[in-house]
Amino acid sequence: MRAIWKGAITFGLVNVPVKVYSATEDHDVPLHQVHDKDGGRIRYRRVCEIDGEVVPYEHIDKAYDDGERTVVLTSEDFAALPAERSREIEVVEFVPSEQIDPLLLDRSYYLEPDSKSNKAYVLMRRTLEETDRTAIVKFALRQRTRLAALRVRDDVLVLQTLLWADEVREAAFPSLDEEAKVTDKELAMSAQLVTSFEADFTPDEYEDDYQVQLRKLIDAKLEQGDALDTAETFGEQPEEGEGAEVIDLMEALRKSVESSKSARSGGSKSSGGSSSGGSRSSGGSRSSGGSRSSGGSKSSGGSTAKSGSGRTASSSSGKGSSGSRSKSATSDKGGSASKSSRSKSASKSSSTTSKSTRKKASA
Repeated sequence: MRAIWKGAITFGLVNVPVKVYSATEDHDVPLHQVHDKDGGRIRYRRVCEIDGEVVPYEHIDKAYDDGERTVVLTSEDFAALPAERSREIEVVEFVPSEQIDPLLLDRSYYLEPDSKSNKAYVLMRRTLEETDRTAIVKFALRQRTRLAALRVRDDVLVLQTLLWADEVREAAFPSLDEEAKVTDKELAMSAQLVTSFEADFTPDEYEDDYQVQLRKLIDAKLEQGDALDTAETFGEQPEEGEGAEVIDLMEALRKSVESSKSARSGGSKSSGGSSSGGSRSSGGSRSSGGSRSSGGSKSSGGSTAKSGSGRTASSSSGKGSSGSRSKSATSDKGGSASKSSRSKSASKSSSTTSKSTRKKASA
């Protein structure tokens, strides 16, 4: 990483020299604009409206126009401002961490000690940790006075710039003026849904689906050229219909709870929110093939076995449950035994009739 600024945290008479580094970076796939007709690169040029010449960046100043007059401000003008010359990160106050509204958070920066001894840096870090407070600081960076929160993250001091109060819009929505009536039953069901989604937040478990798909598209185009079959690359995607307004809130909550329980019992998270693995069976046990078993028994190949009957519905693997096989086998044996018995009885009856006929003939 490259330091973007150097200064010092001032805390009473304590001075903590630091280097400032950007804590975040953009992971988007870099793209540029081209002409759709011939693929020619589209470039923007800074052209002067008076002489029509392209102006190098070092010869560009800034100006303010009030509608009647224009004031030109040079780089020297900005550098002469007292706040711009200051290299101090001044601690204004220490506040409870929960009082900082996340909506105010803007950019994040790491602070590294910039002196031979890091004792002052460690002192500041330990002070924030043990008092459980966040330092509110002011400093000038890139021609702006910044308000920021100074806190600790993994033994490193982190500077998070804050928006000024007048930069946050007021949320005034007439649709929220009239309070909707929510029943206790709906609230309880909603709380149950929240419970089914409870987990510890792990950022590494999530990924930017759009960037992954964009990279996949680019790789496919590199291999196949412009003649790209999107369905072959991404598979058939169902068309998303317009979402209908939920009329039965309780039914929607109930289905959501059931769906969440079924999905979370299957195992791991994915960025799209689906789960992989097996789903729950109605009898409480999990089937290894992901199918339901109405009697609670395990189904090794994804087939459905009905408890209490001798019929089995086998899957492509041809395997049913052990209970179904034993019942089927018992039924087969019983059927064979019955046929054998009927056959013997018929044979015996035929033999008796034949003997009686011969006696009458001899008489």
